[in-house]
Amino acid sequence: MSEDIKNNVQHIVNTLSNGFDEELNEDGQEFTAFDYLRDVLDIQWTVSSDKKTYIGARILVAFGGPNIWINTVTNKVEGYWWSDSCIMPYVDNVGLNEALEELFNC
Repeated sequence: MSEDIKNNVQHIVNTLSNGFDEELNEDGQEFTAFDYLRDVLDIQWTVSSDKKTYIGARILVAFGGPNIWINTVTNKVEGYWWSDSCIMPYVDNVGLNEALEELFNC
């Protein structure tokens, strides 16, 4: 496994598990999961067969080397670069899944 992929995935795992380190948003307020979602590149929704019930999402947070996804269904950060990959579990201590569910239900 490439150290670049591992380091990038580990950084995202640490951010989701440990919080945003007192980072402030553009308004000078505490950085939230909604602020984090502003910069995502794509969201793939996982919904039930009724197409109305949110189950989770897969969020593209880096693209072009490596590609990194946050998967809220599996609670894993997935990094891919060519044939190399790194997948690590995370604990959602920033409320990312709740923010995604609220966004989906808007």
